[in-house]
Amino acid sequence: MSAFDDLYAANAEFARDFADSGLTGRAARGLGVVTCMDSRIDPLGLLGLKPGDAKILRNAGARVTDDVLRTLVLAVYVLGVERVLVMPHTDCGMTKVTDADVHKLTADRGVDTRSLDFHTVPDQHEALRHDLTRIRTSPFLPQGMPVAGAIYDVHSGRLSPIDF
Repeated sequence: MSAFDDLYAANAEFARDFADSGLTGRAARGLGVVTCMDSRIDPLGLLGLKPGDAKILRNAGARVTDDVLRTLVLAVYVLGVERVLVMPHTDCGMTKVTDADVHKLTADRGVDTRSLDFHTVPDQHEALRHDLTRIRTSPFLPQGMPVAGAIYDVHSGRLSPIDF
């Protein structure tokens, strides 16, 4: 018995009625979304999208890291992304710890993570402002590309646009 048998069985059920084999891999609605890995977030559902409409980039805290910028470059120049929404959320675990907290937690278990930057979020609005600026000023992305920020409320399902 594998720790993943339940997932393989669910996939077999999913594949029986799979109907998305005609999708191309391009963002049909020209949208890239940067959001958190939190499992309470259904990015397609909350934005009224369907599979194939957008490129969804997820990480802890919905942060625009170097890897997210790299992925956005590919999404824009290869996969049809023309606009980007950065969408952190309320009640995010990344707002409840600092990098120092995470380093201590891992050190207590014998793991040295001091070479990692966890991009924790002491001020969600300031982090969002920083991340939007990173995209807007990147020399690797089209100047003037529409970029927006909004905070998703995990308790109400509502999205609040944040204008900086």
